Amino acid sequence: LDKATIGSLASEHADAVFYLCGPEGYLQEISHALLASGVPQNRIRTEKFVSAASTSPTAVAAVCPADQETRGHATLVPPFELGDTASLVDQARVFLYQFFYEKGVPEAFESRRRQVEKEIAQTGTYWQTEEELTFAARLAWRNSTRCIGRLFWEGLHVRDRRHLQTEEEIFAELLEHIRLATNQGNLRAVMTVFPPAEPGQKGIQIWNSQVIRYAGYQQPDGTITGDPLQVELTNKLLEMGWSGAKRTPFDVLPVVIQLPGHEPKWFEIPPDMILEVPISHPQYDWFAELGLRWYALPLVAELGLEAGGVSYSAAPFNGWYMGTEIGARNLGDEFRYNMLPTVADKMGLDRKRDRSLWKDRAIVELNVAVLHSFEQQGVKMLDHHAASRDFLRFCEVEETAGRDVKANWSWIIPPISGSTMDVFHGKVWEDVSYLPGFIYREQPPWC
Repeated sequence: LDKATIGSLASEHADAVFYLCGPEGYLQEISHALLASGVPQNRIRTEKFVSAASTSPTAVAAVCPADQETRGHATLVPPFELGDTASLVDQARVFLYQFFYEKGVPEAFESRRRQVEKEIAQTGTYWQTEEELTFAARLAWRNSTRCIGRLFWEGLHVRDRRHLQTEEEIFAELLEHIRLATNQGNLRAVMTVFPPAEPGQKGIQIWNSQVIRYAGYQQPDGTITGDPLQVELTNKLLEMGWSGAKRTPFDVLPVVIQLPGHEPKWFEIPPDMILEVPISHPQYDWFAELGLRWYALPLVAELGLEAGGVSYSAAPFNGWYMGTEIGARNLGDEFRYNMLPTVADKMGLDRKRDRSLWKDRAIVELNVAVLHSFEQQGVKMLDHHAASRDFLRFCEVEETAGRDVKANWSWIIPPISGSTMDVFHGKVWEDVSYLPGFIYREQPPWC
């Protein structure tokens, strides 16, 4: 079947209900072609083929949802994938039907579809309701193939700040986000959504990859004080007039906000707004003397939110840290703070050859220190074993709901002790990113 044939069938049978049976890729391609031909989504019914080996109650539920009867036999058209080049109208249709389907009221779709398509015809875009926006943000987390912490997607608190117009207003709401999400250490998952990008425009940009980041200062001898990952942004801020604080390894960078068609503006976060954790060790007293620390709130700003054809280029989002993100990566990686040699020397380990496993022993103690310090300070953090169990529980919940889990294996497996966890020995998931979803920046905003 090609698009011309599908279009002809749709024209000849204008009032027909189309039944599709086949594998997921087929269902997605044909259902989207029907939508593009003007077939309403509530007249497209799908049934996915599964292998004979998958005839467990979970697999059967994926094909025939238990609550199908209460939903008027409506079935869900497969969502678009990141990168699909579908029209705004088609993306809006698929998103809106998923919204009403998962809310349990697919009969409400048709009225809203007509309203949205009229708005698109008049303005070139449309305004999602606050409930639709919240649904989109939560689904983007559920769909995030790189995230191990998706079990908690339904608890995401979404703040609608699409009415804001100035950099000062946006920065004030970022500070409020920090306050609400930090919650005195009992971190909450929060997303703040700022105005969407106009069609064909770049949209609002928050230059920082995370709202809270430590500076990286390039020294004359080539060494770096602070976070090497942030040297480029640090240099940009120095060029823009920032003084560079105290030039320590843990100076918090200002936040840079740029509106479309405007020059960027930078704002310093008040120090008392940032909860930081000094790193110590339960056995090694010398660990505290290293002067290490890390901030509690991983407020990601480099991800955009894409939902129903609408792009939100500024939608900062946070969950909470898994310990290895700090202990193994931020502090442990050679191209970051590279603390493993220092820790190994303090432990008296032989660094002359890798066979001594000095890196392995040092990285474990660095992670012990991080988990210990966050616990001592009362700051929410998961260890990698707990996070892996949560992810497998998420998979169970999704399969029970009739949804296939997609995941990037290299991101789901923690960076240390991977084979000690059940998630390592389970299935290898298909890495497919559905919409609504998070969009990663292709290059820094200043390029």
